[in-house]
Amino acid sequence: MNLAAATNESLANTSNVLIYSSMAVYTLAFFAHIAEWVFGSRSKVGRTAAALTGAQAGAEGAGAGAGAAVQVRVAQQGGGTAVLDRPKIVTRAAAGSRDVPDGPGAAGGTFKGDLYGRIAISLTIVAFLVQAGGVVARAMSVQRAPWGNMYEFSITFSTVAVGTYLVLLALGKNVRWMGLLLVTTVLLDLGVATTLLYTASDQLVPALHSYWLWIHVSTAILCGAVFYIGAVATLLYLFRDSYEAKLAAGGKPGAFARSVLSRLPAAGSLDKFSYRINAAVFPLWTFTIIAGAIWAGDAWGRYWGWDPKEVWSFITWVAYASYLHARATAGWKGRKAAYLALLAFGCWLFNYYGVNIFVNGKHSYAGV
Repeated sequence: MNLAAATNESLANTSNVLIYSSMAVYTLAFFAHIAEWVFGSRSKVGRTAAALTGAQAGAEGAGAGAGAAVQVRVAQQGGGTAVLDRPKIVTRAAAGSRDVPDGPGAAGGTFKGDLYGRIAISLTIVAFLVQAGGVVARAMSVQRAPWGNMYEFSITFSTVAVGTYLVLLALGKNVRWMGLLLVTTVLLDLGVATTLLYTASDQLVPALHSYWLWIHVSTAILCGAVFYIGAVATLLYLFRDSYEAKLAAGGKPGAFARSVLSRLPAAGSLDKFSYRINAAVFPLWTFTIIAGAIWAGDAWGRYWGWDPKEVWSFITWVAYASYLHARATAGWKGRKAAYLALLAFGCWLFNYYGVNIFVNGKHSYAGV
């Protein structure tokens, strides 16, 4: 069989053009998100309210427990007048020591910031559709699943990550604060994929000719994308928690904290979001490992052979299982559990990049 003849070069080139085009649109979305944060600077009323919230939390932390902190929301009226509303939700931090309101988001309650934010989301949607078209064209060029090497895995992974983010937005979840960091890392992922990991469109090695490729690898990609969303929330939780603790202690945060961290959701909200999303996808990661073992039995005649990819998949499973168990243990809530969650995602990243590039094994299909 002539493998070169089995590749549709026209579709392969179309895929490359679409991937590069999506990077251009993501770049525009990146600048729009920057504008959202810059022009969505918080008003003096909002900053004063945040400071008062921190002071109140510090005063009430002594144990009186008289009442929850007052949440102040700055709403932009048609004439530019700021009004104060009563809170709808007040979130308890993971450590249970303070009640603070969610920040107003990247736009900070301003019309101009919100406008740029909507533009950024629209551009992200366009970029996602173009990128998804590139992944589909890649698959059609060789009539197989588009994740036979690290280049294909990378472009599919970032597509699924953006798709997960957009689905959460469509469901009404408060995740727009994640947009700038998401677009930035997607651009980095695509940059690495197109420069260091690029592999010409070609047929699979014989060991990958199985319907399990669609099942096992697709679930691994989905799990990684969702784990990534959870890791972003966990990282931002650590920064926001430090910001809230400084306010509660009567300190004065720096300019970055006042302009960025003050607009994020409360630490408790971020902590709860990351826990829920990691817990939701963990069973699917368990299935991914089981599916891989079944495929290994079909392809190599054994279900488990301590191959480096198998080992690190199991290490990742243990790390996330430990994190979920730690969340149910009183002494491991808050920052300790967050560090463990980031360690678990680090294990997933090493399994993704490190094992494929630096370690030889039966899963060495990196194509680099």
